[in-house]
Amino acid sequence: MAIYPKLIEETMEFYKQLPGIGEKNAERLALATMAIDEDVINDFASSIVNLKSLHSCSICGHLTDEDVCNICRDDSREQNVICVTEDSKSVFTFEKSGHFNGVYHVLNGLISPIDDISPEDINIASLVSRVKEMENPELILSLKSSIEGETTMLYLKKIFENSNVTISRLSYGIPMGADIDYLDPVTIDKALVDRKKISE
Repeated sequence: MAIYPKLIEETMEFYKQLPGIGEKNAERLALATMAIDEDVINDFASSIVNLKSLHSCSICGHLTDEDVCNICRDDSREQNVICVTEDSKSVFTFEKSGHFNGVYHVLNGLISPIDDISPEDINIASLVSRVKEMENPELILSLKSSIEGETTMLYLKKIFENSNVTISRLSYGIPMGADIDYLDPVTIDKALVDRKKISE
């Protein structure tokens, strides 16, 4: 016999699809949702639906609700210093630190032959096009220290090796295999300051 009414069960199942939400938290959230004012619930539901309208910036691939994201449009940032990230979560992490004044390029994935993900499947071609238009470009590779991350970094180094591009990577006081978006702002700042040029 079901413990909860069907609508509560359904709401709990939706909450359980979110990262880190188990049975107990899903129950707590579903019951708390019932207590929220109806107007607020409607606004909440609309905001969730509207999230699906976000798309990739036409320049850098970061999430935006416009054609070009607010970071790419910001003329005060160093447009020739590009931090290359796996996904938008990493961009949010860097922005929280508040000390990076360049721009970003979101690959939306990493090269992974075992998963049949090739360079053509991620956002590399547009990075090459961006760099060609720049004077004295620098790429800061901010990819996790995994097989996929290392493979992607080596590939990027290879395609830019005969150009005037300076390529560096975050210093690795960062733990092996760590996801950038789980790092605290102090670690991020230190990794940026101590970034190392990738050796020839």
